[in-house]
Amino acid sequence: MAEALVQNRSGNKRWTFSTFVGLAAFALSLMTHPSQAPAVTLDAALNEQVVMIPVTSGGGAPVQLETTIFKPPGTGPFPLVIMNHGKALGNPHSQGRDRFVVLSREFVKRGYAVVIPMRKGFSKSTGDYVDQGCNMTAQGQSQADDLQGTLEYLDQQEWVDKGRIIVAGQSYGGLATLAFGTRRFPGVRGLINFAGGLKMHGGDCHWQDSLVQAFSSYGGKTELPSIWFYGANDQHFGPDLASRMYDAYVQAGGHARLVAYGAFKKDAHGMSGSRDGVKIWWPETEKFLKELGMPTEPVVALSDEIKIPKTEYATVDNINAVPYLKGDAREHYREFLTKSYPRAFAVSPSGAWSWAEDGDDPAEQVLADCQKHSSQPCKLYAVDNNVVWVDDQPATGTAMAAAPSKATQALTGP
Repeated sequence: MAEALVQNRSGNKRWTFSTFVGLAAFALSLMTHPSQAPAVTLDAALNEQVVMIPVTSGGGAPVQLETTIFKPPGTGPFPLVIMNHGKALGNPHSQGRDRFVVLSREFVKRGYAVVIPMRKGFSKSTGDYVDQGCNMTAQGQSQADDLQGTLEYLDQQEWVDKGRIIVAGQSYGGLATLAFGTRRFPGVRGLINFAGGLKMHGGDCHWQDSLVQAFSSYGGKTELPSIWFYGANDQHFGPDLASRMYDAYVQAGGHARLVAYGAFKKDAHGMSGSRDGVKIWWPETEKFLKELGMPTEPVVALSDEIKIPKTEYATVDNINAVPYLKGDAREHYREFLTKSYPRAFAVSPSGAWSWAEDGDDPAEQVLADCQKHSSQPCKLYAVDNNVVWVDDQPATGTAMAAAPSKATQALTGP
């Protein structure tokens, strides 16, 4: 996960976004009404599925990994990208399902299937997360056990092209990807490392040195080529550490190309999860894939934007027009207006609200975050620079029940 940590959840994972949820205005409501579980919404354009994959990880007890699968139209067999997630602070079971929609869209449009397993102990995957402490070499290999189990399962699926596989990962998933590269799994042609590593918090662990040792270990045991992306303002693994890890890897015999790009927004750690990041990572990845004999030409027509109809309810900068906000919530909406695109703001009749900046799908993100803290349905109010609110019921005070509008039904479910 891209670890831009916020009030009520971590930020991507795997991508950078910021989400803030208003709590005080509806705390009393939550004491007497259970929160609605956010609906699981699947992307039909990407043929999204969520399945539980049976895996025996590292010779231990069998587990079920919650896995997102995106596929092009047809029956395949498709070249495969397996994308690996990072880790947020806190209980891994509390971490949401990673989807990497932006990245997945780029590969699906070029005919790839994309598989994103939540590893053991994360999200709804069974089993318990195994923490190897400051031993970064073991941390990566422990996570790679789940990747191997997932690929062993996928190797039995007819829709997978078993000779054309790419393994990729972001943050902790990047560390796991490079660890997995030591295993010489049949059909894997290359590795993509988006800001790979694991940052330790607290204690006396010299985690940076341990990371360098891990990368040296992996580089000495893999023959697979890899491409690495690290930005100048990565808040976890800055340029000096990235260079140390890269040098250790290649000096040990690893084959890698480091793309050390400049600053990206507020934190380059989430570049791979941002729509604006595609122009950084795709051109270099395209060259890499061509060198491996992997497909790069678009074969599926997909929109790069999430389009939600604009309404004439109000102008986006009319702070007083936003319904249901209480206390200092309007000041948080004012803060939302300073954020970069893509962004979204959601609100509920209960007084709950949430905003998100960047990430795979801020509109879906705010609805899910808002709904966790609301006894009534949350709806989108603004997306990017447009108000998308539909005031579709007569007002009867702030406790009115707001049914999802057409603009949000596809994101919230029935």
